[in-house]
Amino acid sequence: MTNTQTDPLFVLVKSLSKSEKRQFKLYVGRLGVNADAKFLALFNLLDKLKKYDESQILQNGIVKKAQLSNLKAHLYKQILISLRLNPVNQNIRVQIREQLDFATILYQKGLYKQSLKLLDKAKNMAVDNEEKNVAYEIVELEKIIETQYITRSIPQRAEELVNQAKELSQQNVITSKLSNLSLQLYGMMLKLGYVRNDEDLSKVTSYFTENMPECDLKKLGFREKLWYYKAHLWHSLLTQDFLSSYKYASKWVDLFYENEEMIALNPVFFLKGNNYLLESQFFVKYASQFRNTLTMLEEVVSRKDFPQNDNITSLVFLYLNSNKLNLHFLEGTFEKGLYLVAIIEYGIKKHRARIDEHHIMLLYYKIACLYFGVGDNKTCIEYLKRIIHNKNLKMREDLMCFARVLSLVAHYEAGMDYHLEVQLKSTYKFLLKMNDLHAVQKEMIKFLRGLGEIYPTDLKNEFQKLYDNLKQYENHPYEKRAFLYLDILSWLESHLQNKPVGQIIREKALAVTR
Repeated sequence: MTNTQTDPLFVLVKSLSKSEKRQFKLYVGRLGVNADAKFLALFNLLDKLKKYDESQILQNGIVKKAQLSNLKAHLYKQILISLRLNPVNQNIRVQIREQLDFATILYQKGLYKQSLKLLDKAKNMAVDNEEKNVAYEIVELEKIIETQYITRSIPQRAEELVNQAKELSQQNVITSKLSNLSLQLYGMMLKLGYVRNDEDLSKVTSYFTENMPECDLKKLGFREKLWYYKAHLWHSLLTQDFLSSYKYASKWVDLFYENEEMIALNPVFFLKGNNYLLESQFFVKYASQFRNTLTMLEEVVSRKDFPQNDNITSLVFLYLNSNKLNLHFLEGTFEKGLYLVAIIEYGIKKHRARIDEHHIMLLYYKIACLYFGVGDNKTCIEYLKRIIHNKNLKMREDLMCFARVLSLVAHYEAGMDYHLEVQLKSTYKFLLKMNDLHAVQKEMIKFLRGLGEIYPTDLKNEFQKLYDNLKQYENHPYEKRAFLYLDILSWLESHLQNKPVGQIIREKALAVTR
């Protein structure tokens, strides 16, 4: 039996808004013959079901089992056609494609002049909106038609089309190379996280250098520049060069503000660029700039002219709330951030089908850090368990490693040290397996393992020793990533100064802004 979460048709039906369902029924009923159509009956049944149940569909008598697969495929296609006709989905890309489809139909009917007129209009629209792949496709069709529709201007027209095709082809090749490079670097980030040693650094840098195409940045268009900045951003993040990532994320976002018409056409890239800019500002601890970027992003996405659809709504939820948590981490205002937990839990439930598992686990990790910051270590541990016990999480090995390290610290802080030895061994084995046992983790595990032999009167001295040992790694090219996930130094300072960890971080944030 098909699983509820994997049946594409059921997921599609459940994703429809009330207005989209109403439009679908109007679309189906445009001809009286469809009033009792089997696919409409199937649609109505799926709309009522809370979970996909194939046996219930068959019991309803709409269709026999042998015909169900074909009926589902037909319904799926009809829903997509209906959605395509919805004005909400009529963006520039759809409009260009529609004009190309119309021109193709006219060409097939032998109406060459009318077809060329539509193609010229669609091509100008495509070029103006940086849709150069479809623009190249249009030029290729123009070339075919021109060979059959003979005019006196054909010599000049031929040269014009050849030059356009050559220019668009070159631009598309550059874009393809840059997007391929960006995607591969992104894949490395998801799989491994930040570079862990000289071998990782050499591998990433070599791949970046060898695959970066030669190009003159000044001659690149919006689309090519976007992918150029993306590739450099991912290289900077992977190598933990956060000042460089801040530089390229800023260029990415500025590119949109310099070409504001592109925000509505590429809202996903706009949102992602802002998210990486905020992430870079978080890493370099630019608290005031972080707050300004977040405020500006909230203003833009709340505008009436900002595109709205399910995918964008999910991304807005993810990026805004993730970075609101980061702002509280930057400023040490953990208590003030607790209100976000209920919002995020509700949002995860609402948007889960459109948010990947690794981003959900990252939200859980941040919530765990939030509770750790307010001293609620037991709740912190509960959220970390969601990551540690997640058997489906194949990406971000570094996140899985640091979740275990934070869990050890939280167990100690909560006084739950009766299972600490077992967890220490388990964490140690896991870090070795992941090839992620570095100096910071070694020092942390060594300290926690020796707690049972330390007299209470000597505890402060041991905290000081650990602090001195870890402080030297704060700006280490590979070890510093440990402090991105958990502010261990602030935690140690809180013990040394007998202050809450939130207060320590707030004092540091205030010192930076002075």
